[in-house]
Amino acid sequence: MIDPIFDKEFSPRRRVKHALFLAARGVLLPILRVTVRLRVAGMANIPRRGGAIVICNHLGWFDPPILDAACSRPILFMAKEEFMNYPILRWFARQSGAFPVRRGTADRKALQHAQSLIADGLLVGMFPEGTRSKTGSLQRAFTGASLVVVRSNALIIPSIMIGTEDLPMSGNRGQKRGRLWPKVRVVFGEPFRLATRRPNGERYSLDELTDAMMIEIARMLPPQYRGVYADLADRPHPAVLRDCTESLPNAAR
Repeated sequence: MIDPIFDKEFSPRRRVKHALFLAARGVLLPILRVTVRLRVAGMANIPRRGGAIVICNHLGWFDPPILDAACSRPILFMAKEEFMNYPILRWFARQSGAFPVRRGTADRKALQHAQSLIADGLLVGMFPEGTRSKTGSLQRAFTGASLVVVRSNALIIPSIMIGTEDLPMSGNRGQKRGRLWPKVRVVFGEPFRLATRRPNGERYSLDELTDAMMIEIARMLPPQYRGVYADLADRPHPAVLRDCTESLPNAAR
C-alpha cells in the first residue's frame, strides 16, 4: 500500500521510512513464504489510513518482524525495556520504529509516545501478554494496552500468530511440534473499539478492558492456544463495540 508515500500529512522523513518499509517487505515476504511457509489472512481488516492499535498473541522472538512483514502498513511496536539492553537488537528496534516500555508499570513516557503515534495516523503494535508464552497458549495480559486504548479511543485490530512456537528462541517449553519446516499463519481480525462505561454509566476497570481485548484474540485462536481465556471465548465481552465500519472506508487489500 503506497498511499502514505504521497500523503502530505506525513513528514518527508516518515514518507521515506514508509517507502523503505515497502521495499524491505517486498524482499522479506517472499522469503518468509518459503522458509516458514507464511500465510496471511484478513488483510481487508487493515485500514488504508488512520491510527490504530494492533494486538497479538506472543509465541516467540520472531513474532514482531513476521507480523510487521505480514501487514500492509508498518507497525511500530512497544518493546519490553530489557530488549533494548542488547546493542544489535536495540539498533534494529530503533530502525523499525519500536520504542521501549517498562512492563507491569504505567510507563507514562511510553504511553504518551504510543498515543502520539496513533494520533499521527500510525499503527502501534502491542503484545498485551508482555512476554513470550511458555506454553504456546494465552497467558494473563498486562493492563498497559487497555490504558493506551482508553486515553486515545483508538481503533483496535486483533491479530493472531500460529506456528512461530516452532521457530528458534520461542518461549514455548515442551509444546513444540518439532517441525523441520515450520508453517506460520497470521490472521488480522475485525477491528473494534472499547466502550469505557457500562450501559448503567459505571466505568469498566482496566482489567476488564484488557480481558475484552484478549477475548477477541482468544476467539480467533484454535482452542489449544486460548489458555487462561478459554472459558471466556464463547462470546464477545460487552465492552467490545463492533460498529467500526466508518473507520474502514478503504481497507487494504
